[in-house]
Amino acid sequence: MRSTFVAIAAAILATACSSKDGPPSGGTGANGGTMIYDAPADAVDVFPPYVGDLVGRFVQDLVYERLAEIGPELQTVGDKGFAPLLAKSWTWAPDSLSIAFSLDPRARFHDGKPVTANDVRFSFKIFTDPKVGSPVAPLLTNLDSVSVRDSLTPVVWFKKRTPEQFYDVAYQLVIVPEHVYGSIPADQLHTSEITRRPVGTGRFRFAKWDAGVRIELIADTANYHGRPKLDRIIITPTAPAAAATQVLSGAADFMDVFPLDQVPKLDSSSVARPMPQPQFAYAFMGMNPYDPKAKNTAHPIFSDRRVRRALSMSVDRVGMLHNVFGEKGRLAHGPFPMVLSVADSTLRVPPFDTVAAKALLDSAGWRVGAGGVRMKNGRPLRFGLLVPTSSSQRLRYGVLLQDQFRKIGAQVDLDQLDGGAMQSRVTGYDFDAVVTAYHPDPSPSGSKQNWSTAGIGPAGQNFLRYSNRDVDALLDSMSSAFDPARMKSYASRAYQKIIDDAPAVWLYDFVVVSAVNRRLEPAPMRADEWWANLADWSIPPDKRIDRDRIGLTPAKP
Repeated sequence: MRSTFVAIAAAILATACSSKDGPPSGGTGANGGTMIYDAPADAVDVFPPYVGDLVGRFVQDLVYERLAEIGPELQTVGDKGFAPLLAKSWTWAPDSLSIAFSLDPRARFHDGKPVTANDVRFSFKIFTDPKVGSPVAPLLTNLDSVSVRDSLTPVVWFKKRTPEQFYDVAYQLVIVPEHVYGSIPADQLHTSEITRRPVGTGRFRFAKWDAGVRIELIADTANYHGRPKLDRIIITPTAPAAAATQVLSGAADFMDVFPLDQVPKLDSSSVARPMPQPQFAYAFMGMNPYDPKAKNTAHPIFSDRRVRRALSMSVDRVGMLHNVFGEKGRLAHGPFPMVLSVADSTLRVPPFDTVAAKALLDSAGWRVGAGGVRMKNGRPLRFGLLVPTSSSQRLRYGVLLQDQFRKIGAQVDLDQLDGGAMQSRVTGYDFDAVVTAYHPDPSPSGSKQNWSTAGIGPAGQNFLRYSNRDVDALLDSMSSAFDPARMKSYASRAYQKIIDDAPAVWLYDFVVVSAVNRRLEPAPMRADEWWANLADWSIPPDKRIDRDRIGLTPAKP
């Protein structure tokens, strides 16, 4: 994938010297320099209502802003854990059913237009419009409306008082300009070319997107929060093995997930260093209960709960964890990461028991046939398993799962895809099973996106289309509980029901060691998004010699 890296690097260097749409790279002052980020995949969407992938979220959060920013403690209850951003202050109504935000009068979109209360009202409208189909919509159901008191005072109204109603606004609602996107019909936003050229208020401005090659962001030098310390960020989609090589050689500056078996190379490297970071993420093998060829018809294998549980019981999750991660792995315990406030390690997952698994398959009518593959009504117990080439860990899990399922009479065909192709298959429900991961929000209510009925839809993030009305009710009760103990109790009950339904095999919690070039001086990193303070990362002036890093002489301006 990186065979064209030299050409890309040359283009970057030429742009650094001659671009008319951004500051020159490699300056000698306090600010300057270009950071190259080798991302696991290209962005799928960068327009906030549709963002559901990590690289898209990275771009969104650097280009756009929210009314307030969550702090490093990720406190989601009340407003004490939030700092002003687009809103310089806010006032609660006496009954707590509305909040009046006072917008910072200095705030400007990247095209120079001021941010107004109308933009906040418009943003709420498109995030919640069914014609838009935003995956964030299920998390905004308690917001009733947004009114405009004056040009700098939007008022957000709620249907009921909840522990996280401020979080619902400040974390979930990203503010976009009405004057840029307001003329586009709601049902055409997702396909409109203009939404691929984002205009926000963040400390970085969008410059260009060459699909599959790179995304370029440049410093907003006149930003009302102050210009970022970096001049430019280049995001290049790169396969893991190639990315590791690029970081170790100095051709790239940052990699999210460095291969754990190569971390000792970082310890001894004079070019890059390891940076362990906590993650709100967990990996699993999800099973599609619907036939991918007839998407509203029951899947001939996975619609049967007994089969799903049998497959779960045939997997030695602990053994696979040690095989892939050694002693550094963290076992998943259900549909949540263990860093979540309501996580519960005592929940009962299906035990590793191949004898019981075979008996369940027998009872479901799947009998061992010729060659050891089980059959039912002339159909073999055979299915495809999507695995992403962007994750070396999940690639290895795919092979291990294939081997373990073979031992109980199931034949698995591995389908290894790059990030974009896999995303398209998953969001189109075109798969039997998939080894994937969820990166939920820091709030327990984020589970609604992935596991509630409300999360099902064309742009929804419940791509397994899992639906259980009891789970929906428990997640609603969890979101309404002010007492932490009651919140955890509701969450545990909801998670246990999901586990009992066995829509997935819970594999591991993310263990991440990022790799960063030693010339970079990072700012503190948040568990929900490592890039939260990227505008404050810096490169000392004496380390901004790009030709030394890439091995090329930059083009003259």
